[in-house]
Amino acid sequence: MQSSRIELRTIGPGDARALLELRLRNRAFFQPFEPVRDEKHYTIEEQAKELANGEAAAEQGQAYIYGIFLPEFDELIGRIALTGVSKGAFQNAYLGYFIDEAHNGQGYATAAVSLIVRKAFDELNLHRIQAGVMPRNERSVRVLQKAGFRQEGLAQRYLKINGIWEDHLLFAITSEDEK
Repeated sequence: MQSSRIELRTIGPGDARALLELRLRNRAFFQPFEPVRDEKHYTIEEQAKELANGEAAAEQGQAYIYGIFLPEFDELIGRIALTGVSKGAFQNAYLGYFIDEAHNGQGYATAAVSLIVRKAFDELNLHRIQAGVMPRNERSVRVLQKAGFRQEGLAQRYLKINGIWEDHLLFAITSEDEK
């Protein structure tokens, strides 16, 4: 999947080195928005294992993980994923993403979210995509709003982020919203 600015490509164990470098470069930047992770997480082996698990989940239709690349440099600048994919009457997935701090505020996250939404509705035949964002993560809130997501509510103490149970604003978009 590609826009004029970015390309989304499935990433697997062969991308573990690039993903590890991205995570290490942004460790302090990502920390306020992620669960506490032990040192093992920041190893090539753990990144390869995570990506292999992602490939297995994709084969079963349960998750789809993509690298966000700048095509002119073939540079990995982020990751975006649809996880917890449900079929049947729900046809839903959960959206998560992150962008390298050096590339924040340049529209790459909004472009990536827009691309994955189109894929989810047009190719994966999903009906709904949900995302949770901490209220203080104003940039991420703006990304979802620009991509057409609507705020549906507030989940109190929703996820344990950086050691604290954090409230999250709940956002969603359905296939009808894309028409």
